[in-house]
Parts: sequence; C-alpha cells; structure tokens
Amino acid sequence: MVVISVKQTDGDGFLFETTTDTKNDDLIASLVNIHNGRLRSAVIVDAVRGLADYGPMKEAPVVGLDEIKEKCTDEVVEKSPNYTADPTGIRTGNPPDLKLAAIIKKVARDLEEYIDKAQVQNRVALSESHLQDKIANVRGAIIMAYPMGLHEWETAKVVLDYDDGLQGTKVANQLLEIKSTSLWAVGKEFQKGKLVSDRLGKNEKTKVIAKLQKKEDGPPAREPIVNEEERKAMMAHYFKMQEEAKRLTEADDDDYLNSEWADNKQMRKNLQGLGKIKAPGLRF
Repeated sequence: MVVISVKQTDGDGFLFETTTDTKNDDLIASLVNIHNGRLRSAVIVDAVRGLADYGPMKEAPVVGLDEIKEKCTDEVVEKSPNYTADPTGIRTGNPPDLKLAAIIKKVARDLEEYIDKAQVQNRVALSESHLQDKIANVRGAIIMAYPMGLHEWETAKVVLDYDDGLQGTKVANQLLEIKSTSLWAVGKEFQKGKLVSDRLGKNEKTKVIAKLQKKEDGPPAREPIVNEEERKAMMAHYFKMQEEAKRLTEADDDDYLNSEWADNKQMRKNLQGLGKIKAPGLRF
C-alpha cells in the first residue's frame, strides 16, 4: 500500500493508505473527508464530555451560574440526584446516570485516541469508514443517555446530526471543500483526472509526506531543512563553541603549562606509579 502522510503547518496530521491505481480525485476526496472528520470529531469529543459531566446546555437567554441565579432571583434551579454545577454556567448541571456518563466518556476517549496525531508515530493509518464508526458509537451512547433527544441548541446534537454543524465553531475556518482543495507532495501537485501512479510511480511500498491546500492559496511552503528541535540543538552547540573560543582567546599564552598534559615528566611519573601522589596535608 502507498502511505500518504498528510502534514499540517502546526505539526498535526494523519496517515492514509491507498494504491497506485487510485484516481487522484478519489484520493483527494478521501483525505479531505478525513481532515474534516478529525476536526468534527474534536468538537464532538469536547461537547459530549461537557454533556456527560454537566448535562445538557441551557438555552441562550437563561445561561448563567445557578448559584447567582438562586441568590438574585426567586427562580428555583432544577437539581437531579447527580447535580453538579457547571462552573461556566452554560449547562444545567444535571448529567445523565453515572453508568451512562461513563459510557459516553469511554466512546469519546476512543474517538479522541483514533484521531490523535500520535497515530502517525504509531503508524496507524486512518480510514473514512473507521472514523464514521467511531462517531456512530458516540451518537449511540448519546441516544442511550437521552432517548427523547436533545434540544436544537445543544452543540453535541448539532455536530453529530448536521453536515454543516461546524459552522460558527472554532474549527470552521479550517474546513476544506473537495472541489477547491489540491494535494501536494515534494513540491508538485497531484493533478486531478490522473492516477496516483502518474505522480508517485507504480511502487506500492511508497511513503510520501503530502499537504492539503486550498487552490486559491497556491503551492504550500517548502519544509525547512531542519526541524525546530534540530535548530535549537545547532544553536546551542554554536553558542558553546563561541564561549570556548572566547575563553581560549582570553587565557594567558602560557596557561597551558599548568595543565597535566604539559608536564614533560608526566610519563615517568605514571610509569613509576607516582602520577596521583600528593604531598600530605595539601589539597588541590
């Protein structure tokens, strides 16, 4: 299988497996769907964890801290046996049953781990079907906890049930559209209408780092020759060499004569076993 390592400028990314006879159009579509699916999954995980901890979201007009609401108004805050006040005041504080909440957190963690960038280091390639299965598991857990459904303003419901549910979220500007996205590797574009083999050859064991780019943005910037960690190591080494050169420059010309290696009698002392002998009472 050809392994495509999709890399982003912030260091995030994922692996995807394909074949040399795959159409570039199909490859780009799959990569864009996974890219958007990972963004969607991150919002889902955050939303359902809040749901499991603090219950459903309040409608916008009544958002606020329950403690202040009780002190300043005559309104009685509904509190279930599992009530846990939401410190942000966005949620009701009435989470689902502890067992159901645990299930929601479990499937959310499973989804989070699947989309994590650590999968690149673990050499785990993502697929559209597996990603959709993980999201479906989260949806199933939410239905179990809330069989009557959630309100239309609930973020978890919006991102799980609607294709455009990410509009207005913090990841909205990172979404890509298949028709307006290009794929680049080694400074060249995967031309639509052609095959992967036209760009990478027919070797099915090829691995390449690629980038998804909006067509309007043109080709992506080239990768730096050294990464940030290597650059820091090189700078530290350069600074150390500078300090050493400065120290040698400032040292006396005859300073080396005080060094052990400059003693012309050192070899004879070592042969006689006298090299490390010091006069009693003297410390050096």
